[in-house]
Amino acid sequence: MSTIRIGSGAGFAGDRLDPAVKLAKDGNLDYLVFECLGERTVAAGQLRRLTDPSTGYDPLLETRMRAVLPHTVAQGTTVVTNSGAANPEAAGRLIARIAAEVVPDRTVTVAVLTGDGVLSQVRSADPQVWETGAPLSTETDDLVSAHAYLGVEQVLPAFGLGADVIVTGRLADPSLFLAPMVHEFGWSLSDWPRLGAGTLVGHLLECAGQVTGGYFADPVTKPVPGMADLGFPFADISDDGTAVLGKLADTGGMLTRATVREQMLYEVADPGAYLTPDVVADFTGVTVEEVGPDAVRVSGATGRARTGTLKVTLGYRGGWLGEGQISYAGPRARERAELAWEIVSDRLVRVHGLDPDAASVEFIGTGAAFRGLVPMPADPPEVRMRVAGRVDTAAQAHAIGWEVEALYCAGPAAGGGARKGLNEVLAIRSTLLPRDLVEAQVTTYSSADAADGAVSTETDKEGAL
Repeated sequence: MSTIRIGSGAGFAGDRLDPAVKLAKDGNLDYLVFECLGERTVAAGQLRRLTDPSTGYDPLLETRMRAVLPHTVAQGTTVVTNSGAANPEAAGRLIARIAAEVVPDRTVTVAVLTGDGVLSQVRSADPQVWETGAPLSTETDDLVSAHAYLGVEQVLPAFGLGADVIVTGRLADPSLFLAPMVHEFGWSLSDWPRLGAGTLVGHLLECAGQVTGGYFADPVTKPVPGMADLGFPFADISDDGTAVLGKLADTGGMLTRATVREQMLYEVADPGAYLTPDVVADFTGVTVEEVGPDAVRVSGATGRARTGTLKVTLGYRGGWLGEGQISYAGPRARERAELAWEIVSDRLVRVHGLDPDAASVEFIGTGAAFRGLVPMPADPPEVRMRVAGRVDTAAQAHAIGWEVEALYCAGPAAGGGARKGLNEVLAIRSTLLPRDLVEAQVTTYSSADAADGAVSTETDKEGAL
């Protein structure tokens, strides 16, 4: 085939749904990719799974699949997503059940990639932790999860099974898009220039609406039209790795040389050495050309041999986060907010026994986001006080929000809009693991079996890759 078309259905876990549905219906796609996983979201999934082993996948997975599967199955579009998060097996079973309901006249196959969970391997290898510089074995916190960034090599067998949906856990963002290219064009896994070129395309698509004007937009310097109906991008990719990015004509946003160039540098520390599980990509020779309305051609990316290690995200039980917020408005709003903090901080120590440094305060509306780098306004018309702290127990976390809420009647005048909350924290750190210690496995689930109340599986064990 001369080109394939890959569309982006999501750039993060909480992304909009309607642009993906439009692409599924009208995009004439070969593949629709939902990139829904980050270090924060995989940690949140792990916390859910620790509480309930049947969960741990993206909370919006069911909503997305119910909305797009009738269209993707009808049009022969393969869905690829890392929405499996901390529990891709449960995600695969869920998708099979949904498919049995929304596409009852067709057997839908779901391929699930596992193997990113490498807790036992990192404990045995005892690698150095980036944040501390010390061996993993010296850590005193409770390590409960470790997820390696898998790549094309691990997920590629799933594409050979003819699956309608491919769901993974921690697969690297650009690898979600690169894998269909490798499969369709038959690229060698050591064809570094093509892998680098394909990685650029994946990187441009992985944040969905960012490349069509979202996040790019500024109402004065960079106006973007129709942002309330922002269209998500697709790319028509050629065998040599060059691509033309576009969006549906009846959607908002814009695709220009500027939006593409800005996204190209997003989260790329070194454009000449962008490290992924698949390749060390080099974007320094990239050419970006507008070839029509909302049509941008990218070429010139290349790459060199991948490293021998995979990045691993480590998750540690990190106590509890407690939070409380309340607003003050009118004359002396800042002074009343500061008095409120004096009251809360005193009571957290004296009544609840918290360490004096356990909780901190932000006065939102006074330049708090700049952390003291700009002068505080003398008399802001409104201030929102936010108190937050990471503590050892849920009871201590509850106390933080409780004391803020109590300011309604026991604090300075005219406090309002109080909110409180607490969450268990999974602290995130990082390390590297030799890639030959990772074992990947692809399992298939069928909607026909799900409709019968049982899901039988086929397994393709890859072994050490």
